[in-house]
Amino acid sequence: MNRRTFIESSIAAVVISATARPAWGAVHHIDRIGLQLYTVRDLMKQDFDGTIAAVAKIGYKEVEFAGYFGKTPKEARAAIDANGLTSPSAHHPLDALESKLPEIIEGAHVLGQKFIVCPYLDAKSRTADGYKHLAEACNRAGEATQKAGIQLCYHNHSFEFEKVEGIDGKPFDYLLAQTNPKLVKIEMDLCWMVVAGQDPVAYFNKYPGRFPLVHVKDWTNEGTAPRDYEGAVGHPVTGHMTNVGSGTIDWKKIFAQSGKAGIQHYFVENDDAKSLDDPKASYEYLSKLTF
Repeated sequence: MNRRTFIESSIAAVVISATARPAWGAVHHIDRIGLQLYTVRDLMKQDFDGTIAAVAKIGYKEVEFAGYFGKTPKEARAAIDANGLTSPSAHHPLDALESKLPEIIEGAHVLGQKFIVCPYLDAKSRTADGYKHLAEACNRAGEATQKAGIQLCYHNHSFEFEKVEGIDGKPFDYLLAQTNPKLVKIEMDLCWMVVAGQDPVAYFNKYPGRFPLVHVKDWTNEGTAPRDYEGAVGHPVTGHMTNVGSGTIDWKKIFAQSGKAGIQHYFVENDDAKSLDDPKASYEYLSKLTF
C-alpha cells in the first residue's frame, strides 16, 4: 500500500467511524406524547370540546378514547381535528367487542384509529374458563379488525399475574400464548406491570414487537392511596398512582428498549388526576426525557 492509498484509506475509516458513532449512542425522546382521556373523564363529561382544546394546549399530540362521552365518532373527530390532535386508538369493553364490533370498526375508521383495545376483564371472569373465553374472543375480534386494517390489542392490569386455578403459570403469559401474535397485540400498562412485580423489559425481550401501545403512569409507595386498587391488582396494595416522573418507575431503562418492544404510541394515564395540572406535569416530564 503506497502513502496516498494509506492516507485515503485512513480518512475513509475516520469518516465511517464518525458517522456510525451517533447511531451507537443515539439520544431518543418521544416525538408525539398521547393522553388516555380516561385521565380527564370528569372534565370530558362537563365540557368535551373545551377539555380536548385544553389537552392540546398542554402539548399533547394524540389522544386515546375510552368512550365518546355522548358524542358520535364524527363529532369526536371534528373536535380533535380542530385542535391538531389525532386518535390512534380507543378502548372498548369485551362485551361490546363481541356484540357491536362492526359499529366499533366503523367508528374507528371515522376517527382514523389504527388500534382497538380490549381494556379489562371483570373480576367474576378471572377464572381458567374466563381467560380461555377472553383469548378466543380476542382472536375472533382480531381477525375481523385485521381485515378492516385495524390492530386489536389487550390492555393489562396487575390481576393478570395473580395465580388462577387451572392455568399453569401467569394468566398474562397464558393470554400471550393462546392469542395469535399477528391478530392480538398488547397495550402494556407499564405501571400495573411494575405493581405486579414484573419487569416490562423482560417481556419485551421474550415477545419482541408485540407491544405497539403503552400506558405511561407512575407509582409511589409514599402517602395514602385515594382509593382501593384491588379491582386492578387483585388484592390490597400499598401505594398509589402518581404523575409520571414523581414516582419510582425507571422510565429511561424501559424506554431504552422501545424499539425491541415495538412501541408506536405512548399514552399518559392517571386514574386519580384531580385537574389538568396532573396530565400537564406528566407531559412536562416526558417532553424533556431522553433515553
